[in-house]
Formats: sequence, C-alpha cells, structure tokens
Amino acid sequence: MQSSWPNYSKLGKDKYHCHLAHKWVACWTIEKGSIIIEVYYAGSRENAPY
Repeated sequence: MQSSWPNYSKLGKDKYHCHLAHKWVACWTIEKGSIIIEVYYAGSRENAPY
C-alpha cells in the first residue's frame, strides 16, 4: 500500500486503484498479513470496475 503515490486511492475494504496515465488504471486487492497481491484489472479508465 502506497498512500503517498499520486493518483492512488482506496476503493473499499482491501481494494485499491492507481491511475497509471491519463487513460490507464490498475485495480488490486490486498489480503492483510499476506504477501500476495491480486491485480484484478489493468486497462482503460472507461472500462475500470469502480
């Protein structure tokens, strides 16, 4: 979790997203106490699941 990143925000419980560029975004989940991060979306902002 990097709350100091620009264009980063929390979407809900254990869900986050970050705008990679004007048109591109990545969304992921984090399981507390785990080293596994699941990226469930990387693509255009217009199709992002948030």
